[in-house]
Amino acid sequence: MSAPDAVAGLLLAAGGGRRYGLPKALVPYRGRLFVEHAAGVLHAAGLGPVVVVLGAAAAEVRTRAHLPGSSLVDNPDWPTGMGSSLRAGLAALSTSDAVAVVILPVDTPGVTAAAVARLAALASPDALARATYHGAPGHPVLIGRAHWPAVHAEATADAGARSYLAGHPTRAVPCADIASGLDVDRPTDLPS
Repeated sequence: MSAPDAVAGLLLAAGGGRRYGLPKALVPYRGRLFVEHAAGVLHAAGLGPVVVVLGAAAAEVRTRAHLPGSSLVDNPDWPTGMGSSLRAGLAALSTSDAVAVVILPVDTPGVTAAAVARLAALASPDALARATYHGAPGHPVLIGRAHWPAVHAEATADAGARSYLAGHPTRAVPCADIASGLDVDRPTDLPS
């Protein structure tokens, strides 16, 4: 993919994992950490640059996780919720040539590179799209560069881009045939 047509990847991995019992970036999953798995999915889909936003246990994630090819960004405001991580990630990408970004939370291990690529194929500066699973909205989400300033301004608490997407025409992209939209909030949610 040439630089002017680049689609960035943004991995939100800053949360403290209060309900899980540890930061989800550090959750072991199939021989890797959640953060390694999710970053690998974004890279496998051909996205670049890939930005990983860290917060809780950032130093431990930096020490333990193998994240080649990813840019790591610290979000000192991570306790305020996912919105601050989305803002930090968009700010980090503002100097890139990406026409759009695919956003993935770290706690969605069932999202595949194929699902990410399906959304990335729709990239344009004006694009807004989100994966759906059996009609329900999920992740990943694609946001074209023209929307970044407004999303940055509206991203608060744990809502991320939800209110912005709800107020703008957003293409639903069925992905249940190639991925699972399950969010892992507790250890009992982990897929086998």
